[in-house]
Amino acid sequence: MQEAKKETIRESNKNEASSGEKEIIGAICRNMEKVLVGRAKVTEYMIAAMIAGGHVLLEDVPGTGKTMMAKTLARSVDAQFGRIQFTPDLLPSDVTGLNIYDRKTGNFEFHPGPVFCNILLADEINRATPRTQSSLLECMEEHQVTVDGVTRKLEEPFFVIATQNPVETAGTFPLPEAQLDRFLMRLSVGLPSDEEEYAILQRFIRADPLEELGAVCSGGDVLTLRRRCPNIHVHPELLRYMQRLSAETRRNNTVSSGVSPRGTLALLRCSQALALVRGRDYVVPEDVKELSVPVLAHRLIFMGGFAATGEAEALIREIAEKTPVPTEEWGR
Repeated sequence: MQEAKKETIRESNKNEASSGEKEIIGAICRNMEKVLVGRAKVTEYMIAAMIAGGHVLLEDVPGTGKTMMAKTLARSVDAQFGRIQFTPDLLPSDVTGLNIYDRKTGNFEFHPGPVFCNILLADEINRATPRTQSSLLECMEEHQVTVDGVTRKLEEPFFVIATQNPVETAGTFPLPEAQLDRFLMRLSVGLPSDEEEYAILQRFIRADPLEELGAVCSGGDVLTLRRRCPNIHVHPELLRYMQRLSAETRRNNTVSSGVSPRGTLALLRCSQALALVRGRDYVVPEDVKELSVPVLAHRLIFMGGFAATGEAEALIREIAEKTPVPTEEWGR
């Protein structure tokens, strides 16, 4: 009798935690909708990437709201926000920080760079030289910075949102393969429909709603969601499905280097995070199939080098359509 009572309490606490998670995610989505119009799916993907502990590359033409989306998410979370405007003359030390000699004390003092924050906007990242771009590699992968042999941990949660313009390529430096592979997802905001653009005009006619936007959750809430993410149930058949998708990219004749195991793990974590964002404690095949393009496409290297974004995405869609989708009972 006592054990049954304890089990009931445990189940009740579990349900309360699940309700709390839904409330946090719902609050972030609703808050972002106060500024953004018709971007519900991209918003879900951004939140999923943050929960999964990865980083996002927003790639689209100017004026589609890439920076606005990044700033809206940052303002929705009560955490330290940092921004770096990437330019050709930017140095690695401008990103990570550097040691400066203090004449009074006779010692070198470390002055942290803008990367020491919780949510970092790396604006127009492809305008910086490869040397400066590589200064983010350690930060993004290991959440730490090493300067003059001293390693300093970045405060959690740490989330990078980078933007780049795919059409204005003069004076830019393509992101190296290692840098692209560090991004959990590559997303496109896209142009609004006629009605959505009209709604944008109505919303911004008198003031910028971003200026009045406040935080609806804390960095601690994000960490709570991150700890919950790995516990989202994934059926073994879905693991096989993810593995087959990645394997097919390596067998394709037009691809020089397919999706690595890091990419397959990224698909797993993103699928778990998206299921959590959508209020489920288990992953379904639609989560995996839907995320295959934003998670896998930017990791492909074609025979002649990196292909255009559209070509890579088309290949992943083709592979996803041809790969049989398992049919099982996906819950626990």
